[in-house]
Amino acid sequence: MPKIFITRAIPDKGVKLLEEKGHKVVVSPHDRVLKKEEFIEFLKKDKYDAVLCDLTDKVDAEILDAAKASGIKIFANYAVGFDNIDVKAAQERGILVTNTPGVLTDTVAEHTFALMLAISHRIAEADRFTRAGKYKGWEPMLLLGNDLSKKTVGVVGLGRIGSRVAFHAVKGFEAWVIYHDVTRNEDFEKEFGAEYKETLEELLREADFVSIHVPLLPATKHLINAERFKLMKPTAYLVNTSRGPIVDEKALVEALRQKTIRGAALDVFENEPALTPGLAELENVILTPHIASATEETRQAMGELAAKNIIEALEGRMPPNLVKS
Repeated sequence: MPKIFITRAIPDKGVKLLEEKGHKVVVSPHDRVLKKEEFIEFLKKDKYDAVLCDLTDKVDAEILDAAKASGIKIFANYAVGFDNIDVKAAQERGILVTNTPGVLTDTVAEHTFALMLAISHRIAEADRFTRAGKYKGWEPMLLLGNDLSKKTVGVVGLGRIGSRVAFHAVKGFEAWVIYHDVTRNEDFEKEFGAEYKETLEELLREADFVSIHVPLLPATKHLINAERFKLMKPTAYLVNTSRGPIVDEKALVEALRQKTIRGAALDVFENEPALTPGLAELENVILTPHIASATEETRQAMGELAAKNIIEALEGRMPPNLVKS
């Protein structure tokens, strides 16, 4: 009977799918991120065929050595991103790596817009104001925000999620979309009236809202930095639902303090779960705890997709969401 190790409790559909296939599922008893020593200990004390891990599990060469010794054939990442896994080291050891793209596209795009609207309409700030008993009645100048409709939305990275954000911007808010990516998509431009910007600098100068949707790579770390904040409009908002280190948080804190930009909304952080000093004290930023994909429907679908990747691999077929270095 194939045995699967799951590093942390996940919604039940993926687990049931594995069990229905006759696999024995072992879930870590610790509802937290495993320390490296704990992870290795689990892999050494039993023989497993697959690991279902999540984005907080740092799977490096040392863990992969223990996995190979255990007979593990696949690490199925419970996330669309896979920067937490040393994919090259896994390939060198003959271990497959998969992710869960597609199923969280709509949910993350929705959360992105929730953040855009919340920061530009000062929703969280107004909630705090009201709960503190400061609301004394309607005022013509009270907590004035900004519209999203018919503004310029700059999408950095036109992958699945970035494309969906652009779709909602055009169809839902009659916004003008500009985008920057390593490749140009002329079909997308024709369908949505979007404009390609060859450089990120061009996009930053023109956008009222900048939404980040690129993967974390050496080339994208601190992609948004102090110099690039200075290029943005003082009325602009930055939204990041991708990966925290893409934004230089120290530079962001300074840009918000100095009102170089009007506001920011983050679902991801440079040193998760820690926040850069000063960030939490600012009124012109909204912070959510990496929950952009956190709906019941999506987290169940992610579990099912991770399980299907494992099933395909253990039955000798190529899993549909194989990741390569």
